[in-house]
Parts: sequence; structure tokens; C-alpha cells
Amino acid sequence: MSSREDILGRIRTKLGRNPGNAASASAAIEAYLATPVLGPQSRIDGDLVARFREKSAAQSSTVDEVATSAELVPAIARYLAQHELPRQAVCWPEFMGLAWPDEQLQIESRGALGSDLVGITGCFCAVAETGTLMLCSGPATPATLSLLPETHIAIVPAARIVSRMEDAWRLARAELPELPRAVNFISGPSRTGDIEQTIVLGAHGPYRVHIIIVGGAA
Repeated sequence: MSSREDILGRIRTKLGRNPGNAASASAAIEAYLATPVLGPQSRIDGDLVARFREKSAAQSSTVDEVATSAELVPAIARYLAQHELPRQAVCWPEFMGLAWPDEQLQIESRGALGSDLVGITGCFCAVAETGTLMLCSGPATPATLSLLPETHIAIVPAARIVSRMEDAWRLARAELPELPRAVNFISGPSRTGDIEQTIVLGAHGPYRVHIIIVGGAA
């Protein structure tokens, strides 16, 4: 028995769970999750893209907008050139089909290593209320690309921007067959204020988070 199985077994014992009542207990949990009791929520009015852009900037992210996915590569190239960043990056597999110019950008699809300086990901969805990205880990969406490189470039379809965190979880329950091993919420670059309450970016992850919204441009 693994440590994980041992811990879960002890929890089941304390809760009185056994094979005989597993089905009814599972049904009760699913019913509760399907109709959660919501606490007070802020009012989100107007354009979700504009709200997300404003809140992302407040979190120290930079934001760009393009009309179609055909504009993604030029937008990424501009950003890298503007900040004098490396022209090499690792990306999620779904973005390898973009028209990357081999002579200008060297892009690989794999999990990130400590030596990779730029990671390009999508997101499961984004939260307008807080300017937060929601990323769900999986074989085609390795979490390391948003955690290890100094620069994280996130591609966000405008249609995947939801109002609140509760909406993000509701979407996950509706679309994912099961919760992934890791769900990461990213609100701007990594930061800490541990030393004399002075904010330092890049403490435990990327120094930069650059968001490109697709389909939100006028």
C-alpha cells in the first residue's frame, strides 16, 4: 500500500465509508457539488475582455490582443524582440501548428527544463474579476511551461474569459471528465514580499507574464 492509499484509507474509515455505502455517498457528493451554496459575489458588468485586461495589468501582466490566431506568431515575435528576449521557446503541442518562421524563432513542444527561458501556453479559461489564468495540467498541457521559464506567454481565447472564479470551476466540472492532477491559477508574475514587505517579482516562477487575447480585438 502506498502512502497515498494509506492516507485516503484512514479518511474513509473516519468518515464511515465502505464498499456498501460508496455509491450513495458518491451520489450525495455529486449532488452537493452540482448545486453549491454561493456566497456574496461582486457585480461584473460590461465587457469581460476589457475587465480581464484591466485586472491583468493590475497584477503586473502585460496584455496584447489579436483578432485571429494567424496573428499570434507576429505578436509573439514582437514581444520577444521588444524585450530583447531569447528567440527560443517551448510550447504546448497545440501551438506547434502555427506558422513559426524557423529562421527567426526556434520553437519546441515538450515540458520545460531549467534552461528554458520562454514558455508558451494556452489556458483552460481566464477570470475577468481578478485577471487570473486557470491552467489544468495534462499530457498535452504540461504545467512546467508556465512555472519554470523566466517568461510565460499565455494565449487566451476571448470566448474563454469568464466572469468569476466560481464560473471557472463550473466550466471545469462541465467540460473535464475528471479533475486533473494539478490546477494552477496564475495572477501575474511570481512574487514575494517576505523581505521587509518589498515586492520582488520572479521569486518562485516567471519574472514576466505576457497575455495575448485572441478574438477580442476590434
